[in-house]
Amino acid sequence: MTALPIILIAMSLFGAVVLAVMAFAPMFEGRVDVRRRLSVSSSGGRAATGGPTLIQDHSQSPWARIVDEVERRGLSLKDDKADALAERLMLAGYPQPYAIRVFVLLKLVLTIAFAAVAFLFFKVTGDPNKLHLYGLILAGATLGMYLPNIIVGRRAEDRKREILNGFPDMLDLLLVCVEAGLGIDAAFGRVGSEITGSHPLLSELLATVTLELRAGRTRAEALKNFARRTALPEAVAFTTLLNQSEKLGSSVGQALRIYAAEMREARRMRAEEKAARLPVLLSVPIVFFLVPIIIGVVMLPAGIKIVKTFSNAAIASK
Repeated sequence: MTALPIILIAMSLFGAVVLAVMAFAPMFEGRVDVRRRLSVSSSGGRAATGGPTLIQDHSQSPWARIVDEVERRGLSLKDDKADALAERLMLAGYPQPYAIRVFVLLKLVLTIAFAAVAFLFFKVTGDPNKLHLYGLILAGATLGMYLPNIIVGRRAEDRKREILNGFPDMLDLLLVCVEAGLGIDAAFGRVGSEITGSHPLLSELLATVTLELRAGRTRAEALKNFARRTALPEAVAFTTLLNQSEKLGSSVGQALRIYAAEMREARRMRAEEKAARLPVLLSVPIVFFLVPIIIGVVMLPAGIKIVKTFSNAAIASK
């Protein structure tokens, strides 16, 4: 094995590890930031840099600096279907302007890293068949290419599920605010600040709606963007409900009360459906793991006795 493949493999693995660490680092940074803000709020003061803001500076992100440096070196990270990819990444919770370039960079790095791991595995095993080498490299490259798509799709589904589960609580609080005398625009900001701890995704979406309304967009446009960011039929129905109530002059509180009750009932039915699926899902491990053990425990003594009987009969016949 020459030195060049080893160096390439080591560099690819190092790059993959660095990208993985940087991907998980914001999780811990977010926890540290939450603890810092809690400590500041409990002491009654503010941070030296000022209070929190809804506008984030994405230029200071490590990912932004990495993709800028990579493109500065001459490697283009643009995608032919940038609009569709941006929509998918937004639904997965990555609305940053550099998200597309990071996604393309991750696909490139993972494709090379997985192919290098497959090549290293082939060299370690010492398999002389070159067809196995090509198959392993192709499988590793394919896995590295499609793994980010799978992760983004799964994260988008989890995010939609979390938003859907918190939707009835948001509607209840919105109804309370409207009936207390707040306008619907002010109620968005109030509810968004109240559900920060219980439903952070909905809180972020409502904060975005509030910022758009303050920037001068109409309520119909802001709610349309809200429904597009969630990609939920329930959000589209909620947007239509508020727009129709405004156009027809009907009571927003009464419409929210009815829709909130329907959403709570739908959430209860989803929970009952999941509970009804448990016996079916549990039958699979029971059949494959528990039933063979029970059969072995029941049949093993009888089998031993049969073997002993035939052994004694064979000895007696001799």
